[in-house]
Amino acid sequence: MPAQSKVVPLEGEIDLHISPRVTTTLNAAVKAKPRNLVIDMGNVSYIDSSGLAVLIEAMQKVEKYGGKFALAGLQENVKPIFEIARLDQVFRIYPDVDSALSRE
Repeated sequence: MPAQSKVVPLEGEIDLHISPRVTTTLNAAVKAKPRNLVIDMGNVSYIDSSGLAVLIEAMQKVEKYGGKFALAGLQENVKPIFEIARLDQVFRIYPDVDSALSRE
């Protein structure tokens, strides 16, 4: 039976150098096919386009098997990166992990 929810915490600056590691982490989480996959962005201070691409790819994989993908706890300086790219309309974004998990 698939796991109900999985929270994956990310931290630091997610850029071209870190993105491959994040891809590996997210692929492992997606493989378990949790019904809800929540990415805890509370400790992410920066994300570039390669990091955004990794998140989009993971979201597509989760949606493909019928799961839900959410981001939680975006820092104030990271939010505009999502807004400029209009990704705030693509991702489900919650203020914190608890509120993301309560939206079963």
